[in-house]
Amino acid sequence: MTPVAERARIRTLGCAPYAPTLEAMRSFNARRDAATPDELWILEHPPVYTLGLAADAAHGPRSGSAIPVVQVERGGEITYHGPGQVVLYTLVDLARRGIKVREFVRLLERSVIELLDGRGEVRAGAPGVYVDGAKVAALGIRVSRGCSFHGLALNVDMDLAPFAAIDPCGYPGLRVTQTNDIGITGDTDALGAKLAAIVARELDHA
Repeated sequence: MTPVAERARIRTLGCAPYAPTLEAMRSFNARRDAATPDELWILEHPPVYTLGLAADAAHGPRSGSAIPVVQVERGGEITYHGPGQVVLYTLVDLARRGIKVREFVRLLERSVIELLDGRGEVRAGAPGVYVDGAKVAALGIRVSRGCSFHGLALNVDMDLAPFAAIDPCGYPGLRVTQTNDIGITGDTDALGAKLAAIVARELDHA
């Protein structure tokens, strides 16, 4: 049982620039203590490529792209964020809840699959959720002092073209898809709220 009885707080931030949001996550984790409630942030970002700790420049972005690139401390390779994609940042004290990192990754993947009405699959060694071989949700977290930040990104109804300039998550030729193209109804507001509620519930039962 977590010492903080209340469910993770859900915050809806709209379309927020990447760099200030990253700094806000870092600041939140730096100042939190044992009594700080966990938070889940739902938002979208203007177009941006982010490079995880394992990112290899060979995976892009390829020349000609005007989209900004940001190096970050999350796990994983390169990915793309843009309007029409739900980003869920998971500011969770995993140590307090007794959740191991791999268990947390599985929890997030399981939550996305529930949102997709049971569709989707996971791949060993390649975090995220896939539908018919195409990636619909990317996942990358960072854990510091037992607390997670960063999180997951679910493609909903977006321009997928920027993914063509990279090897998504470091996999050449990996196809990407979105909920709008696989028959899952709902816009970013509706699906973001539903996904956050599922994750919050799963955390309560972890």
